[in-house]
Amino acid sequence: MPDVPPVPPELFRDRAVREMAGMFDGVSPRYDLLNALMTLGRDDAWRMAMWRAVPESAVAVLDLCTGSGVSLDGLVRPGRLVLGVDASFAMLEIAADGHARWGWAPRLACADAFHLPLRGGALDAVTIAFGLRYLRPRAAALAELRRVLRPGGVLAVLEATAPGRGPFAALHTFHLRHVVPLLGRLSPDPRAYRYLGESVFEFGDGVAFERDLAAAGFGVVERRVFLLGAARLWAAQRLATGPEEAMQIARSRAAERGISPQASRAMQREWRWWTGAQAAFAGALTGSLVWALVVWIKWRPFLRLEPWQERGLWALIVLGIVGFGLRTLALVVRLFGTPPRP
Repeated sequence: MPDVPPVPPELFRDRAVREMAGMFDGVSPRYDLLNALMTLGRDDAWRMAMWRAVPESAVAVLDLCTGSGVSLDGLVRPGRLVLGVDASFAMLEIAADGHARWGWAPRLACADAFHLPLRGGALDAVTIAFGLRYLRPRAAALAELRRVLRPGGVLAVLEATAPGRGPFAALHTFHLRHVVPLLGRLSPDPRAYRYLGESVFEFGDGVAFERDLAAAGFGVVERRVFLLGAARLWAAQRLATGPEEAMQIARSRAAERGISPQASRAMQREWRWWTGAQAAFAGALTGSLVWALVVWIKWRPFLRLEPWQERGLWALIVLGIVGFGLRTLALVVRLFGTPPRP
C-alpha cells in the first residue's frame, strides 16, 4: 500500500484560510462518517456536553468552524438566533441541505474566522467543535472571538488533544499516527487526514490553550475530559475589562437565574433520560462481557491457543467487565442523584 503524501506546509501557515477551505472542500462528502469512525462514535455525546455549556438564556449563538452543521441542531431554541460560520463553501452546502426547514433554522455564512461579519458584543455564546486547532495564530482568533462576545458571554470549545502522560498514551499516539491516516484513505484526499492527526499534536494537551485563553481575557469555568484525554471541552467566560462591562455581566447572570420552572424541569428530564440511556448501554456491555466470560471458560479447554493469546483474552474480558461495570454503577448513582443545575 503506497504511503500517504506529506502534508502541504502551507496548511500550517498563519491565517491559511483559503488553503484550509480548499482542503475541507475536498473531504466534505465523507467527513462526518470518518469523524464518527475516528472518535469511536463518541463525537455526538461530546457535542451534547458542549451544547449544555451554552446558557439557555443565550439569544444569539455562533457555531464557528461549523463544517457540515452537525453541531447546530443542539443549539436551536425557539427565539434564539443560531449562526453557523465556516470558510469551506462545500461544507456549508451540506449544512444547508441538512437544515433546509422553516422556523428557527440556523443561518449559515461563509466567512473568515479572523474577520467575522459581526459587530462587537453581538453574541451571547460561541461554540467550536474540532476546529480551533486550525485557527493560527490562536491569539488573533481568540481576540476576534472576544470582540464579538458580549461581556460575560460563553465560549465553549470541544477539541481533540494530544496524548499526555499515562498508560494509554502509547495507544493514543498510535491511533493518531497510524489509524487516522489509514481511515483517511477512505477520503478523496488522504493527506487531509494525515494533517488532522499532525494538527492534534501541534495543538497539544490543552495546557498552552488555557494560557492563551487567559491572555485573551477569558476565564475557564468548566473543563471536561473525554475518552482518556482524546478530546477535551472547555467552557470559558469573557471577562470584564471595566465597571460597565462588570455591570453587564451581573445583569446577564440575574437573567440566567430567571429560567422558568417548566424549562428547568424539561432540562432535568432530558438529563435523566440521557444518563439512563448511557447506564443501560454500559450495563448491556457489562452483561455481554460476562456472557463472553462464561462461554470462554466453557470452551477454553477445546481451543488451541498460545499461552499469550489466552492471557490476552483473559485480560480483555476481565478488564472490560470491571471497567464497564464501574461505569454502569457510576451512571446509576448519578441517575438517582441530584441533577445538575440548569
